[in-house]
Amino acid sequence: MKAKPYIYHEKQSKQLCALHTLNNLFQKPETFSKTLLDDLCTQLTPDSWINPHRSVFGLGNYDVNVVMAAIQLMDCEMVWWDKRRKITPHDIDSAIGLILNLPSPRRVGSLLLPFRTKHWLAIRQFDSVYYNLDSKLPSPESIGDMQQLIEHLTRHLNEDDCELFLVNSTKPCTLAVAEQM
Repeated sequence: MKAKPYIYHEKQSKQLCALHTLNNLFQKPETFSKTLLDDLCTQLTPDSWINPHRSVFGLGNYDVNVVMAAIQLMDCEMVWWDKRRKITPHDIDSAIGLILNLPSPRRVGSLLLPFRTKHWLAIRQFDSVYYNLDSKLPSPESIGDMQQLIEHLTRHLNEDDCELFLVNSTKPCTLAVAEQM
């Protein structure tokens, strides 16, 4: 039996799932920091007293614009998936990773609140196996091979208010492939 590969995995803190998703996606601690993401919020809306790209309380809860801007800093692009389309292996093969934005119930202790927020999570392939790198999990969770990944993504996309993004390198093909090795 093949040993499980080393996978970097940040765990959830405050409302920083976007930060953890980015670091888990790029597999490097502190690739991104709260300070950097807050700076991106300010750059996106410099003259706003209340920044629309993060939590009013400054605890995180970054929106898609911040995640996209951060990914661009890594010479990558984040492509929104039109969930009306069927996912094929060809669609996923060239992506360096995937990001899901899912509805997440809000709790205070054991009390379930009547509204939901959104939660970011990354999915990456290691040794031909796809892993869910959700920061709310105690450790990375194996999804399986390409067909199992497609089934997993399709189930999520059939839920209300779920979004899928493919993360692709914008570097020339040979440089991007060399860096992944």
